[in-house]
Amino acid sequence: MLRLIALTAIALPFLEIAGFVWLGSKLGVALTLLWVIAAIAAGLLLLRHTGLQAVGRLRAALAEGREPGHSIIDAACFAAAAILLIIPGFVSDALAAILLLPVTRNWLLRRTAAHFETRVYQNTGTIHGEFTVVKDADTQARDEDDKPPRVTHDRKIIDVD
Repeated sequence: MLRLIALTAIALPFLEIAGFVWLGSKLGVALTLLWVIAAIAAGLLLLRHTGLQAVGRLRAALAEGREPGHSIIDAACFAAAAILLIIPGFVSDALAAILLLPVTRNWLLRRTAAHFETRVYQNTGTIHGEFTVVKDADTQARDEDDKPPRVTHDRKIIDVD
C-alpha cells in the first residue's frame, strides 16, 4: 500500500501535465483554466463544509455511544477529496471524484475495520511479572496506626513423655 502511495505521488505531476496537454487541446485554454479554478473553489468549499460537519458527526457518535469509525472514514475521504480538488489537475480531480463516491467510502471503511479488528482488538495473552508496593513514610506510619497492636504469646510447651 505504501509503495502504491509513493508511486502515485511520484507519477502524479507527470500525469497532471499530460492531462493538461491532452484536455487543453480538446477544450481550449479558457475552458481548461475555468475547470481548474472551479475545481479549486469546490475543494475549498468542500474542505470547509466537511470539516465542520465531521466534528459534529464525531461528537454525536461519541455522545450516543456509537462507534465513530464511519464518521472518521467519511471525514478523511472528504478531506482527501477536497485536497485533491485543490491541487490543479485533472487526474487529481478524478481521484477526488472516486473518493466522494459512497461505494469507495464503504469499501475503505470495511478495509480499515478489518485492519483494526485483527491488529488492535486481538488478545495477545497475559503479561506476567512481579511488583513491589513501595510506600512513603507518611503512608506507612498511617498504616501502622490503623493496625491493632500485635499480641505475642510467650507460651512454653512442655513435652511430657
